[in-house]
Amino acid sequence: MDGTTPHPMIINSAVYRHGKKTGEADLARIGELLAEPGSFAWLGLFEPDLTLLRQVQQAFGLHDLAIEDALNAHQRPKLEAYADTLFVVLNTAQLEGERILFGETHVFVGRNFVVSIRHGASTTYAPLRQKCEAAPEKLAHGPCYVLYAILDFVVDHYLPIAIQLQNLFQELEEQIFSDRFDRAAIGRLYELKSQLLRLRSAALPVQDICSQLVRSHDEFVPRDMRAYFRDVEDHINRITSMLDALGEMLTTAIQVNLAIVTVSQNEVVKRLAGWGAILAIPTVVFSLYGMNFRSMPELSWRWAYPLVVAATAGACLYMHSRLRRAGWL
Repeated sequence: MDGTTPHPMIINSAVYRHGKKTGEADLARIGELLAEPGSFAWLGLFEPDLTLLRQVQQAFGLHDLAIEDALNAHQRPKLEAYADTLFVVLNTAQLEGERILFGETHVFVGRNFVVSIRHGASTTYAPLRQKCEAAPEKLAHGPCYVLYAILDFVVDHYLPIAIQLQNLFQELEEQIFSDRFDRAAIGRLYELKSQLLRLRSAALPVQDICSQLVRSHDEFVPRDMRAYFRDVEDHINRITSMLDALGEMLTTAIQVNLAIVTVSQNEVVKRLAGWGAILAIPTVVFSLYGMNFRSMPELSWRWAYPLVVAATAGACLYMHSRLRRAGWL
């Protein structure tokens, strides 16, 4: 746990004045602590219960609907404005082996406060807070800069996951482009595609969130801060483009594998059909001579048997030659 707050769900809390930390953010005295110009509070929570959220709501005047969303951590990424507060929902992601674990971060942004709430799988924001505190000239921009830093932090964690998905796909390519059906490889492909779609659904809405922050909400995002959010938007555009390209490659790879398997099966069927045509010749001939009729051509001639066998073998060799030239054998 970072910070010295007694509540176990409050991971960190601090009050900043002109970009420099002045002390802990006590919810009971928050109005007094934020009375001076240039001050703002940053409260970091992890999976808070309703009691703590109600205390935070009372301290910062948050909307009931936003508090309800923050309590139920199954929200889609979005940006909503409630009077003098912005409410941002982000999906976080982190790797555990070859699996992607998803969580949520909810951020309340006011004129003099930021409340960040983490749910589920999510990297701690302690390094991010330390980075912000190490740049007081940027942190002096207030809650707007903290919101940018959180957005950038979440988006930066998408990129290595997207690269990992690409690497996993490259490992599977060798198994995919073979002439046999590998059920395990196809199963891993479908799982990979499922994870890719889940990551894309987490990343894509961030484009719209950044676009809204750049073009609207002037009261929260000053003109000199818009370039920061455009930078995050550029990063997320790059990641979504990478995911879209990888998704197309996955779909194509599955289709190509199925096509290769189908062509391979057709070749087998052609060979079987060719050998069936060759074997049909002796089958017909010997079936005729096996009917035991008394009056059959050349039945009593001493060279009849070797001649029939030789003619049958010749016909089979001729058929084999024709089918081989046609590519059936």
